[in-house]
Amino acid sequence: MSTKEEPELQECQISSVHPVAAHLGRAARSASIALSSTGSWRDPTRSWGWLLSGAVLINVIVLGCAFVGASVFNAKSVTAVHLELYLVVLIVSTTAWMVFYKAYTSRGDEAVLYKDFHAGPVWLRGGLVLFGLCSLIMDVFRITNSVGRIHCENTAVKIVFPAVQGMFVLVQTYFLWLHAKDCVQAQRNITRSGLMLTLATNLMIWITAVTEESLHKGNSSATHSLDFQSPLPRATASDANSSCVCNMMACDIFKKAIPYLYPFNIEYSLFASAMAYVMWKNVGRLVDDHGHHEHRFSMRDVLIGPALGIIVLVAGLTIFVVYQVDVSVPAPNEKREPALIMYYVANTTTVVLMSVASAVGCALFQLEQREHAVGKNPTRSLDMGLLIGASVGQLTVSYFTIVAVLADGVGSSVKALNLAWSVLLVVELCVQNVFIIEGLRREPHQDTRRASIFSNLLALQALEERRMSGNVLTPRGSIALPAHKPLPWKRKALKEISSFLLLCNIILWIIPAFGARPEFDNPLGEKFYKLSMWEAVVNIGLPFGIFYRMHSVASLLEVYLTS
Repeated sequence: MSTKEEPELQECQISSVHPVAAHLGRAARSASIALSSTGSWRDPTRSWGWLLSGAVLINVIVLGCAFVGASVFNAKSVTAVHLELYLVVLIVSTTAWMVFYKAYTSRGDEAVLYKDFHAGPVWLRGGLVLFGLCSLIMDVFRITNSVGRIHCENTAVKIVFPAVQGMFVLVQTYFLWLHAKDCVQAQRNITRSGLMLTLATNLMIWITAVTEESLHKGNSSATHSLDFQSPLPRATASDANSSCVCNMMACDIFKKAIPYLYPFNIEYSLFASAMAYVMWKNVGRLVDDHGHHEHRFSMRDVLIGPALGIIVLVAGLTIFVVYQVDVSVPAPNEKREPALIMYYVANTTTVVLMSVASAVGCALFQLEQREHAVGKNPTRSLDMGLLIGASVGQLTVSYFTIVAVLADGVGSSVKALNLAWSVLLVVELCVQNVFIIEGLRREPHQDTRRASIFSNLLALQALEERRMSGNVLTPRGSIALPAHKPLPWKRKALKEISSFLLLCNIILWIIPAFGARPEFDNPLGEKFYKLSMWEAVVNIGLPFGIFYRMHSVASLLEVYLTS
């Protein structure tokens, strides 16, 4: 019969949990999936499922953006309460679907016969758990802060929303930890729509958090005052009510701590979105990967890269703290210009080192005799797409800055350093993207450096015979000792470079994610483009730049493990 999908024929492995079910599943699918006239396998449900799930995603996101825009620009008509209620509906619906998937869909005999071992690696799931834990702490702080004001404010929604979001974080983290690798074969249309609903919910949480963060970190003369107990600014009348005092002493501490936890909540939503998308791409895939090898993290053979990276990380944290203290002084502030000079010098030095390291890594890739990975891989394709797409945000801010400095004239040290920082940042983004993408596209090295030393040749021959038959136990009467061989110099250099770039990207994520805004502290952009235009450029480009750095960390870890 005529069908629509061409499933990829690699990257997954048959689940060993139900071997009989796997055999029956293949037999059943052979009757339901036919060869097209071109000889390729196609799934008749894919087009319908993609259209349905795509419609779910588009409608949820567009309606949510309408709520966000209305809450920002017309807070009297559409308050933050309306937006919170919308998010609560999305979160409850998504949580209900994940429970349904766990309790019913995934338990079918033929539901999950294949696993995509490239999806949801342990370090990605570990990051999801870490960011989820910080998100839970943030929700607890928000609930406590709202409970402390319940005697004088209508804070019912402000208590319900973080409570529901905390439940969502727990359920979703558990769901993705167990099922991120699933290639679902049962209830495909429902599963695709549920995964798109999960993706849309996480993106809406991300959009509201980014909007709040942008409004809070933007120019202090902005017309909106931010309340960290709600996703977006409340109505002006409510904000003006200063008579409501929290009846708990810890309220002030919690209110000040909440903004520092928002970056973790933002990254959690993005991690979950990426994992949900890969699961959506894997629905209906019939693929085998018997050649998959796990890559364990080890620092045995690297030293220079991590050492230099730690130096850059510590220096960056120190400069970040000093910068934040100096620029926070009320006007007139004589420390602002020296702080900007210090910031630009430190970050320019960092990106120069990163550019050199990335260029050397690209050269080493050309010297390596390693084939490129063939076939389609949803995880690898998503990684490369997000890497390029997210870098556009920082490139936009950099190019706008370059035009402003050149048009206004390089007449001061701050302008010259700002120009140098922007130009070199563009170079670093481009070179690092090439290095990471080239590393992701290459076939991973198989670690054969651990060998066994046997007491006689007969034992070694017996081991080879056992391996051929599938039994890898050590032959009786032999002594097996682990032997570690050093890495070849090219592989060692690539691991050094990957670890150095990884740590550098961490500090470049920390600085903007936790409050440094030289784009607003430096008046050039505001004066040249006017406040509204410059705020739009920075508030749109900077969140993508922050996400780019965290995604680069994840991708560089993958490059490190496969080198």
